[in-house]
Amino acid sequence: MSQHPTQSDEQGAVDPNLPPDPSRRFWVASACTLGGVAGVATAVPFVGSFAPSEKAKAAGAPVEADISGLAEGQMMTVEWRGKPVWIVRRTKAEIEALPKHDAELADPQSDRPGFTPEWAKNEYRSRKPEYFVCIGICTHLGCSPTAHFQTGAQPGLPSDWPGGWFCPCHGSTFDLAGRVFANKPAPDNLEIPPYVFSADGSRITIGVDEDNKA
Repeated sequence: MSQHPTQSDEQGAVDPNLPPDPSRRFWVASACTLGGVAGVATAVPFVGSFAPSEKAKAAGAPVEADISGLAEGQMMTVEWRGKPVWIVRRTKAEIEALPKHDAELADPQSDRPGFTPEWAKNEYRSRKPEYFVCIGICTHLGCSPTAHFQTGAQPGLPSDWPGGWFCPCHGSTFDLAGRVFANKPAPDNLEIPPYVFSADGSRITIGVDEDNKA
């Protein structure tokens, strides 16, 4: 009697030609190169009891992201409260370039209330200059901007484009600190969620602050 084919090979890679196996669940994280071209998607098995349920996540349960493999110049996306949360590991050059276009931004110091917690009201809008974390939803009408991290002239972007995000719905643009450029439809910078780093810096927990408040 023949046996059913296995769902994955010895290395754990899933065969896309086989039917889904309901006994296994996967956490999917996407990563894209800041050059704006290459993309990588990885699926890592996890034990359901160690992660919040879909209902709990929708209600706002904290979500932990492993950033140990995130290279400089890459971005990954995780889901929290049904929203995409972007985690970017900025390069040294990208960090140094942030203050150079402050004059072109609508709110360079993030003074407007509502989208930037007090601890993120700095040039980097982050706890650590190297890592930027934000909710990937435009503050205009809720579209999700696309990454355009390559600098310089590109279709639909200015010739001195510093790298960042472009919202295809109505044309708002944001820099690599999620700050909106002036004279664009979006009224505010991209929202910064509460988050903390693990003691060794290899993980970020989204949905709690440093006082462990959800």
